[in-house]
Amino acid sequence: MVWRSERHRRSAPVEPVTLKILVAGGFGVGKTTLVGAVSEIRPLRTEERLTEAGRPVDDLHGVEAKSTTTVAMDFGRITVHEGLVLYLFGTPGQDRFWFLWDELARGALGAVVLADTRRLADSFAAVDYFERRSLPFVVAVNCFDGADRYPVEAVKDALDLDPAVPVVLCDARAQDSARDVLVAVVEHAMRRGAQRREPALS
Repeated sequence: MVWRSERHRRSAPVEPVTLKILVAGGFGVGKTTLVGAVSEIRPLRTEERLTEAGRPVDDLHGVEAKSTTTVAMDFGRITVHEGLVLYLFGTPGQDRFWFLWDELARGALGAVVLADTRRLADSFAAVDYFERRSLPFVVAVNCFDGADRYPVEAVKDALDLDPAVPVVLCDARAQDSARDVLVAVVEHAMRRGAQRREPALS
């Protein structure tokens, strides 16, 4: 009887660890696409159509076909394995919505900064935001069709990144590629956490 109860306890389902990940970057860089590609639930989107009134503040250079924009956040969920679930929060890209970032960043383990090599300067604000808050992040270069390809080291130099910040190439439309980006964020954040817990050398 004791043996049976012990086996039951061992086989009881374990509550998975849930972690919050931000997906950030410039306007039109593929944040909504990445969350949608990888989410196992129907993603929550807060998109609105672009209007003529927004043209003076929304730079469409390089994304002329874009017709909608995120005005609050994107939300999705992915189970990496039975013990780990990631909740994804995509941030709005335009300057006028950055006041939402502080709330979205609260409690986050880490972040993805999506980058487009055609408009790399649009990534500076997100990189600066996470650096100033010491939130671990990975830069994921979204390899758009027709965009020039650059070595990872060239992207690091252009963004003036700390050598420890990972840079990965991805296709935000592809589920496996998007998943690999999120795994890279978790692994980077775990390494950062382990390094901070190490006792200082005397």
